[in-house]
Amino acid sequence: MIRSKQRHRIVPAHLALIPDGNRRWAKSNRMSIINGYQNGIKKFISFGIWAKRMGVKTLSVWALSTENIANRSAGELAILYALYQKAANDPEIFRILSENNARIRIVGDMSKVPQKVRDALASLERKTARYKEFTINLMIGYGGREDILYGARTAERNNAEPDEKSFGSMIRSAEIPDVDMIIRTSGERRLSGFLPWQASYSELWFSRKYWPDFERRDLNRAMRSYASRERRLGK
Repeated sequence: MIRSKQRHRIVPAHLALIPDGNRRWAKSNRMSIINGYQNGIKKFISFGIWAKRMGVKTLSVWALSTENIANRSAGELAILYALYQKAANDPEIFRILSENNARIRIVGDMSKVPQKVRDALASLERKTARYKEFTINLMIGYGGREDILYGARTAERNNAEPDEKSFGSMIRSAEIPDVDMIIRTSGERRLSGFLPWQASYSELWFSRKYWPDFERRDLNRAMRSYASRERRLGK
C-alpha cells in the first residue's frame, strides 16, 4: 500500500479488477452484446486513468478467463477478439498510455487466443515496455487453477522441490505482485479463482453495478473503504 500525495490517504499500490456485467448491461439497455463490450472497454480506459491519478501503481484486470474461452459461444468470442485487436491497434489508446507513462503487460495462456489478436497485443506490450510509471496487467486466457498447475508443471519439469518463495516464481503470473485490493462489479461476491497466489490477503470490494455503469464516485467509495481498513497481513 502507498499514501497518495494528492489525497493524503492510503491507497492500494496494486489494484485488481473483475469487470463483470457487460452482457447484462447490454440486455438491460436493449443493446447488442457488442455494445456492452465496447462500453466496457471505454469504461476501463477511464477507470485506469482514475486509478493512476489516485496513486495506484499497478492495475490488473481479468479481461478474458480460460473458462470464458471454454464456455462462451464462438460468435461472442469473435466479438471480443475483434474488439481487443482493435483496441490494441488504436492510436488514441496508445496516446493515452504514452501520456500516462503506462505499460501494458499480457498475462495468460495466449496460445488459446487467435494469432492476429496475439500479435496485436504483443505489439502493444512491446511499444509500451519503456513506460515505468503505471503498469496495466491484462489477464487474457488466464485461469487461477491453470496458473497453479503451470507452476507445478514447471517445478516437475525442472525436477525442483520448491518452497513458497521459489514456487511463486514458477507460476504463469510470477511477475505480478501481491494484490492490495480487488474490485468486482455486477453484484457477484466471489473471486472465481482470480489470482489465487497473489490474493491471499487482498481486501475485497464488491459493487452491485454492471461494469459499464461503474463511475469515478464508485471507485472513490472503494478507496475510502480500503483506507479505513486495518490490514494485518496475518500478523
